[in-house]
Amino acid sequence: MYNNVKLEKGLYNLSGKSFSQALEALDPSSEYAGTPLENLDAFERQLKRFNIKVNGSDCDMVEKFFTTTESAVLFPEFIRRCIKKGFDESVLNNIVAVSTRCESNLYTGCVISDTTTYSTTAQGTSLPTASVTEPSTSLQLHKYGRLITASYEALRQQKLDVFGVMLRSVGIKLANSVLASAVTALKANITPINASTINYATLASLYGSFNDFNMNCIILSPANTATVLSFTQMEKTCADSQGKIRLPFGAEIICTSEVENDTIIGLDKDFALEIVTSSDLVLETDKLIDCQLDRIAVSVNCGFRRITNNAVKVLKIGN
Repeated sequence: MYNNVKLEKGLYNLSGKSFSQALEALDPSSEYAGTPLENLDAFERQLKRFNIKVNGSDCDMVEKFFTTTESAVLFPEFIRRCIKKGFDESVLNNIVAVSTRCESNLYTGCVISDTTTYSTTAQGTSLPTASVTEPSTSLQLHKYGRLITASYEALRQQKLDVFGVMLRSVGIKLANSVLASAVTALKANITPINASTINYATLASLYGSFNDFNMNCIILSPANTATVLSFTQMEKTCADSQGKIRLPFGAEIICTSEVENDTIIGLDKDFALEIVTSSDLVLETDKLIDCQLDRIAVSVNCGFRRITNNAVKVLKIGN
């Protein structure tokens, strides 16, 4: 049972396992089916074990993690989860079709060449070919990170929910810095469609330029987003149940400063982009467990590549 799990620093350093995976191996969630704890994972059960409340009206302070040497072991995972939550809440996840884990910082995937028109084939004639091959170059992954400085004395009486929001904000900003590489990958070697100005007809034309795929997402700069939202065609548009704003023909609007004012990217987000990572969010754990919070380093190694060329269109404004 979760009350008997021995918590120690070494759980963060098991080869091929994250701390959460190591906890799950010691305390499988499957054993709690049909019990009041079935909706908690192994880490959350440890929070319950040590009565650490990370949100709500009776939320604890940071120092609660350091009540015992075992409960202190949970603190780095709390930080990682808060930052990861912010990372996952960013717009980045809205444009990624598939995530791939790579064991090194060089990734060689595959590419498909499928340009022949799909049509009938006469009997006895060879079928048109779609070729899947390795690309001529490998994708180089890059490290993105942040160093958070704070003393234990400054944080020990900080409410965990407030500290968690601060960490989530770091995660969102970290994801936004990664987003710049995603935008670069989407635009790379794409022949743009030129337009003199941005108006509703321009966006409708971009939507109509897709053949095999559906433009279900459009990425714009903040200035262009404001322009689009001012269109009369958008007057009756409101956010959907998930808080997403869409064009009348269904494309989700993604607003980011990583796209220039003269560029609009339309894509089928189910087919366009692959994110490749060599690690999950990484934290230096030992110092955190020992109350040495003066330097909290968090980083992720990742890169992007376009999967299907025809699932992306780029509109250039003012040309």
